[in-house]
Amino acid sequence: MTSSPYTPVLSAQQLSDFFVEAFPGHDHSGTEFSRIEPGFLQMKQTPGESMLRPGGIVSGPTQMALADRAAYAVILAHIGIVPMAVTSNLNMSFLRGIAAKPFYADAQLIKLGRRLATVDVRLWQGDPSNIAAQSTVTYAIPAQA
Repeated sequence: MTSSPYTPVLSAQQLSDFFVEAFPGHDHSGTEFSRIEPGFLQMKQTPGESMLRPGGIVSGPTQMALADRAAYAVILAHIGIVPMAVTSNLNMSFLRGIAAKPFYADAQLIKLGRRLATVDVRLWQGDPSNIAAQSTVTYAIPAQA
């Protein structure tokens, strides 16, 4: 991993607590923040039955949701809790199927500005070089009072 000019300000526990509080209707089981480092965050997802599509592979909407959540989390990990930061763009490329077993999202900050943040998210399973999907996600960050 290359060095990053960005320094995390939140822990994995602080992020987890925020997500549970901010999204009370969502099932947060099976999701954990594995690593937070300068400019980087890793999430682990253990897929439940509702996340699978016919054929027993993880559905596209589940993969997109994890990519979006990982992007939001890596941004918040570096700027603090800003609940109204919102997705402004998400592009996703599905490269191979993800089996119904744990998989990971590696979120790397590309650019963290005052109003926009861009994140590269790679989903993988088994080995980090076994990339199953890649997403570029842009978030709009509200002006701070």
